[in-house]
Amino acid sequence: MNPRILTGTTRRKALLAACGLLGGGLLICQVQAQSDPLNALAQTEAQQPLLAEVPAGSYQVKEFDWRDAGRQREVPVRLYWPSQLAADAKAPLVVFSHGIGGSRRGYSYLGAYWASQGYASLHLQHVGSDRQLWMGNPFSLPGRLQGAAQDTEAINRVQDLHFALDQILASPQGQQIDKRRIIAAGHSYGANTTLLAIGARVERKGELLDFRDKRIQAAIILSAPPFYGETDPAKVLAGVTVPSLHITATEDVIRVPGYFSDASDRIAIYEATAGPRKTLAVFQGGSHSIFTDRGGTGGVALNPRVKTATRELSLAFLRSVFDGLDDPLQQWGLQNKGLLARYVSGSGS
Repeated sequence: MNPRILTGTTRRKALLAACGLLGGGLLICQVQAQSDPLNALAQTEAQQPLLAEVPAGSYQVKEFDWRDAGRQREVPVRLYWPSQLAADAKAPLVVFSHGIGGSRRGYSYLGAYWASQGYASLHLQHVGSDRQLWMGNPFSLPGRLQGAAQDTEAINRVQDLHFALDQILASPQGQQIDKRRIIAAGHSYGANTTLLAIGARVERKGELLDFRDKRIQAAIILSAPPFYGETDPAKVLAGVTVPSLHITATEDVIRVPGYFSDASDRIAIYEATAGPRKTLAVFQGGSHSIFTDRGGTGGVALNPRVKTATRELSLAFLRSVFDGLDDPLQQWGLQNKGLLARYVSGSGS
């Protein structure tokens, strides 16, 4: 399997040149934002939050620095845990995979919210394609990106997910996790990692690569790029058998020198994904990076509204899957009609 990951910028010509070289194979692309990624973390920290904060007392945060001895690979994680969980109760678990250049501390607006609603959320950090890519000499950045684009990293990412799930279930917190309600989620490159974990398969050198984790019962797919190098996406995604929620935006476009991926590619992933109870939400406007923690991307006013709607939709989806409640999905569609270009609930409405 040969995932290729592209990150677009407006300033680093070296980075753009590297992106232009990453062609062919199973292509996975991500544009973090329309700004210099070397300054992205600092800009994020400097921005004032526009999204309503989740009450701090409703969740707890713990970080673990796990190591997979079998692969000699670090797997740092951050766990958002429901504060109000009774001692004899069990919480569903979301396992989240970040996009290229991210970390375990990203997508906190989702992790904190899910925990406040009774869902534990385990956010992984993939050391071969995490924030360390932006550190060091900028002239060696193309080489670092190329390293993150190799087959081994794509495989390692989904194996990170398997390992982290093993670890959390074997930990003291694992005693309070509902093993019947485990969800995989991810954004961009992390969305592809999620798809691999729920049954996406590709053939390489006559071998069908299958990384499905049967413990996962549902998936939340944010801005999934297509599996390039494959002529039949439906064949790649035919092995998916769990309900899935796909979220994107009309301006969820990837554009770098030598490569373009239209927002319609996200829709193609939704349409090709097999499995029951598929839900699709397409926000009007936005951007590829609007679903990260970055404030203002995709529009200063629109950004917090999309984030609020996204986390509310994810909860409605999970209630539909696990509790059989379709009303929350239908109500969400009505309440957010003004934000949407298209909406298909799991029941097909």
